[in-house]
Amino acid sequence: MAWAGPLAAVVFIAAVVGFGAQLQGYDQMRHPVSLLGARGVPGGTAFSLLGFVLPGLLAAIAMLDLILRMPVSAPRPLRVGGQMLLLAAIAFAAMGLFPLDVDDIENRASQFHASAWLLWLLAFTAAAIALRFGAGKAVGWRALSTLTLVCAAWVVCSAFLFEIAMPVAMAQRLAFLGWLVWLLGAARLAPLRR
Repeated sequence: MAWAGPLAAVVFIAAVVGFGAQLQGYDQMRHPVSLLGARGVPGGTAFSLLGFVLPGLLAAIAMLDLILRMPVSAPRPLRVGGQMLLLAAIAFAAMGLFPLDVDDIENRASQFHASAWLLWLLAFTAAAIALRFGAGKAVGWRALSTLTLVCAAWVVCSAFLFEIAMPVAMAQRLAFLGWLVWLLGAARLAPLRR
């Protein structure tokens, strides 16, 4: 199931590029990714499914595989890290289930979307910390924990700091890039099942 993470990254990128090219007036440098799946936007439902739900479900499959690779004797922080990664994948999918509403950006649906995004960010960050603590006592997990920590730090900086120096849409894309790099790298760095 290790193929699911890289496939999630490819599907997400293809959806953002493809739907972005089809939406008249959409500018990848100025508009947020979530606008492609917003209610009232042509093709919004299709993007929500292909851009968030499907990649999130594929990432969840990859996280289940990662959890199953953990030895029975794995330290608790390592197991918690795996569970938080699974939660991050589910939250990513939830962004598509709760799309923005372009007619009322402050309504409950838009708030649910923002909450799913924040849950994705927090779960990924918590997973990185837990994996780091757990990897010290688990043979073969240090490379993955280091990658997770670096990518999570990148995601947090992109989400909260980079937008000071660049458009919010670009900072958001850089945050997603950190997640995508992690999905690609995790498939190669996770130890094989024992």
